[in-house]
Amino acid sequence: MAAFSAVADDLGRWSSFLPPSAAGGPFTLIVSASNTIRLDDVWVGDVWLAAGQSNMEWTLDAAERAATEIPQANHPQIRFLRATRVTSRFPLADVATEGWKACTPETAPKISAVAYFFARHVREHQPVPVGLVDASWGGAPLAAFTPLTTIASDAALQPAVLHWSRMADRHATTLLEIEREKRRIAAAAAQGQEPPAPTWRPGLEAWSPAGIYNAMIAPLTPHAIRGVIWYQGESDASPERAPVYRHLFQATIREWRRAWGVGDFPFLFVQLANWTAGPGNAWPELREAQRQTLSVANTGMAVTIDVGNPTDIHPRDKKTVGTRLALAARALAYGERIEHSGPLFRQAVPDGSALRVFFDHAEGLATRGGTPVAGFEIAGKEGRYVPAEARIEGSTVVVSSATVPAPQAVRYGWADNPRVSLYNAAGLPASPFRSVE
Repeated sequence: MAAFSAVADDLGRWSSFLPPSAAGGPFTLIVSASNTIRLDDVWVGDVWLAAGQSNMEWTLDAAERAATEIPQANHPQIRFLRATRVTSRFPLADVATEGWKACTPETAPKISAVAYFFARHVREHQPVPVGLVDASWGGAPLAAFTPLTTIASDAALQPAVLHWSRMADRHATTLLEIEREKRRIAAAAAQGQEPPAPTWRPGLEAWSPAGIYNAMIAPLTPHAIRGVIWYQGESDASPERAPVYRHLFQATIREWRRAWGVGDFPFLFVQLANWTAGPGNAWPELREAQRQTLSVANTGMAVTIDVGNPTDIHPRDKKTVGTRLALAARALAYGERIEHSGPLFRQAVPDGSALRVFFDHAEGLATRGGTPVAGFEIAGKEGRYVPAEARIEGSTVVVSSATVPAPQAVRYGWADNPRVSLYNAAGLPASPFRSVE
């Protein structure tokens, strides 16, 4: 039995670092001072932080096939910890939780579905217990997860503060709108009528820059993690916020890594799924910002352009999402030699009156069921895109159009809810892209 000692400060705070050890358990941890605390059923393994907005927060009981998945969710070596949703104007030292829970059919319904399927897949291929810390908050923008010093020190990130200040300025009006809406709903119910659906509005608290980081992320930074899985971006997919997203996302990743001080841990994220966002949206631009974030070291992206729901911003297929994140973890965190990404745009070069598009992760490039290649558009020097004919040649795609004799640019899946068709041999979909911004 190993023993370690520590001296508390004048506030009673102390810490003790245990040397690395092989994964496994169960162990017993005993803390003795003027009193004694005994913790049984302690396991040593990998802790993954799950963060983002509602699609990460989405629980297993609301996911596809929940009725069959939950009774089988008996995984004592998967543990989860849910951070209580709270914000702060300054970094906190502690985070409120309900404590660690083992994954059982009784507890599984309220686990993040994406995180659950991620952990289960990792456990199927790696002999290591997995701990999940869920610090997600539905509807929250990226800036709420970004340290305020990061935003304040970079003039290019000031729009994040501007968006927040505009929300704060109209908050009183928003409260009046909510009160009127509540009265309309109550009046309809009193008359036996179908009440109107309430309008979704972002919560002022959750949208404060750095608010979630201060209360739910900063307190975790003294504790070791294996990496981060991230599903967020819907709240930033507007013409005002999307242009800042790439810079803000990359800055956030760098700052989280600096705060933990354990090196460039894997940061694995989900690219936004297909959904009919309506006119004036910036979903393609947001997806592009996510794809470009792969330039940051040790990052991975799960493409979900083929598993969304055109009429629901919360697609129920969380298993595919969690599994694709787990493939990235197996490759980047655990060193398995597997294909973990769908085809990613590399470059487009002229090929006669066509463009030849090159990809990474393109071994076995094909369409599902051998259907025609769909989703490509090309443009000439005037920048007007038209649908393109496309054919697969090896690990490339040749695109052309009779109406564009000298194409200059190509894009794929460039819509909120595009029709796409391209996969690699691993069955992973190609990411939407454009060759020219």
